Amino acid sequence: MSEQWKMICRLKELPQAGARMVQRGLAWQDLPGVALFHAADDTVYALLDLLPCLGGPLAHGELRGHSLVGPHDSWNIDLEAGCLVSPMTGMARLYAVRILDGRVYLDLNELNTPASKAEQALAGSYAVLPHVQMVG
Repeated sequence: MSEQWKMICRLKELPQAGARMVQRGLAWQDLPGVALFHAADDTVYALLDLLPCLGGPLAHGELRGHSLVGPHDSWNIDLEAGCLVSPMTGMARLYAVRILDGRVYLDLNELNTPASKAEQALAGSYAVLPHVQMVG
């Protein structure tokens, strides 16, 4: 596996139907992390932990098959496409995931790319740093 791919954890360490957070950037940047979701069929989804349009964490959602559903069914994201399907519209940011020999890898290039113009301004010259840390 090339240096572009960072091992995050073992697949068996990810709770099924739960979320695990991967911190991005440097501590002082206060960037939204990446939420990892482990479906029952061992598919792993990685999304920016920020609800499109509304803000707030995606990690509070409930995994139902290949959808992520908000509290009280307030929103629903198709994890295959990354789009909000009801009752709002928008796109969640998806990250590439590789599973190899029971280990979960994320693409460092994607993790280090600013998720928004505001994040790019905050990151400044520190925008591309190979800093990834597991939380939780």
